[in-house]
Amino acid sequence: MRKILVVGIGAGNPEHLTVQAVNALNRADVLFIPDKGERKSELAELRREICDRFVTNPASRRVEFAVPVRARPTGSYRQTVDDWHAAIAEIYERLILGEIGEDGCGAFLIWGDPSLYDSALRILERVTRRGNVEFALEVIPGITAIQALAAGHKMALNRIGDPFLVTTGRRLTEDGMPDNAGTAIVLLDGQQAFLSVADKSATIHWGAYLGTPDEILLSGRLGDVEEEIVRTREEARWRHGWIMDTYLLRKAGN
Repeated sequence: MRKILVVGIGAGNPEHLTVQAVNALNRADVLFIPDKGERKSELAELRREICDRFVTNPASRRVEFAVPVRARPTGSYRQTVDDWHAAIAEIYERLILGEIGEDGCGAFLIWGDPSLYDSALRILERVTRRGNVEFALEVIPGITAIQALAAGHKMALNRIGDPFLVTTGRRLTEDGMPDNAGTAIVLLDGQQAFLSVADKSATIHWGAYLGTPDEILLSGRLGDVEEEIVRTREEARWRHGWIMDTYLLRKAGN
């Protein structure tokens, strides 16, 4: 039976790769590298750099594939994402059937950790449900942007006895800061949702391109630094053509 490895490769620094991840990549016959277009070519280049640096298996080969762009939601957000995942599942199925032998092994290199705001595992579940190809699945965890953010700011994620919420920019805009937690960690925020937070006395710890040579870190009282973050974010996005950022918001208090 075919085997699929879903390998977390960390938040942007090749040295985030764990020994387990390195060993997994060297077990694979085929390494699948997603291409998200010219504007995000650096993401594919990092995966190539990881393969160049850590893969010593002479029999392995790389297969790059284009990832379709998700349509902007016109009605239901969930339906838009569902349609996008369905399109990617067809690509995954073709790759598995066409590039991996019946007893072969392929690896998908996943930014961060496969379990946190990444869709590869759900998409592979779709492939399984389609019933056209069977495979065994193995998941190798990786360092997340959340961990890289905390390390960059030299802070603990939680306060003593206080939970924290991991959410998205869209949900932060809709729901605001959580009532039952003093800290919110926000991923996938393309609209700078922190601007919608009413409590400007909260502290924000923001980071972009975490773990890479282009890493940017800013922090302070939200009301004091939010405009600087907006300006810095736009300048960086214009310079690179893309941006990947995350941040932690913490209510005032101990």
